[in-house]
Amino acid sequence: MERAEIDRLRAEGDFPESLRRRVQVVGTAEGAALLDIPVGRFGRLARLGLLAPVMFYLNRYRTVVWLYLAEEVRQFAADPQNAHLLTGRTPQTLRGRLAAGVDLRARNWRGRRLGHLLRQAEDPWARAGAVAALLAPVEVAGVVQDPYERACLNRFRPVPPGHGAPGSPSAHLVERITTAQDADEIGWLRSELARSVAEARDASPAPRPAVRRAPRAPRSVARPIPPMAPTVTGRLEQWTVVRSTADTAKHPVPAPLPAEQSAPNVQPPAWTSRSCVRPPRSAGRPAARHVARDNGPAGAAPPGAPRGLRAWLRRRNPRPVPPERV
Repeated sequence: MERAEIDRLRAEGDFPESLRRRVQVVGTAEGAALLDIPVGRFGRLARLGLLAPVMFYLNRYRTVVWLYLAEEVRQFAADPQNAHLLTGRTPQTLRGRLAAGVDLRARNWRGRRLGHLLRQAEDPWARAGAVAALLAPVEVAGVVQDPYERACLNRFRPVPPGHGAPGSPSAHLVERITTAQDADEIGWLRSELARSVAEARDASPAPRPAVRRAPRAPRSVARPIPPMAPTVTGRLEQWTVVRSTADTAKHPVPAPLPAEQSAPNVQPPAWTSRSCVRPPRSAGRPAARHVARDNGPAGAAPPGAPRGLRAWLRRRNPRPVPPERV
């Protein structure tokens, strides 16, 4: 509030009683008492948007309690055009809207809050941030696509009224009240946001980080390619040639025979359907020679001696000769 407004209020004759009457708020029951109507009728009038709440809070049962300015309630009762709404049967058009589930209390509170924020804003970006405070982040991103402008909006965006811990059911309920829900309200706020951002962009563009140019890397000087070193393959081929020459000197390879003295071509026997028996594998192999093994002491066994393991053991370890008896 400006200083001039405070001086004007203090200059009134019945100050501070006049100021208290202007800022006095009442609930549903007190408002119904001021209008001299039932509480249910007062609630229906508020849902229809005929009475706009000025603030709200959540009680211990997480029920939204709406508060209204007492001065506005008195003005509604003093207006002769509203006399038919305070007595008698509610008009059919209003009853149809109530049956459809119309509740304009949250929307009227958002409109009142937007007007209050716009009156307090002194910067074009602050006015744009006040409009963006009533939209969901997805809607704001759809209108303002520049990330630096969105960051500027978030810096000037007013803090919503906090109720409960973040993420709690109370916080979700307050977020639903403070964010536009109806399609026509969202469309109007989007158009207002686009207009406010355009005005703020023309007045003072959103700050952006300074562009830093990276220093140019020093240009590398071309260097001559060194001569190729001998590879492993070249060493291996040289070693193979030297080794082959040495082996040829030690073991000379016989010269190939002329064509007339070469061995005749011997073709393997043809297989026929009648002779399907393979020749034995041992046919072309030389007979194995028996090699005598000498596992015992020197000297061959006398002819006619028993053969076998027992005889071999006897020859190896002869029995002691018993002494002769006298």
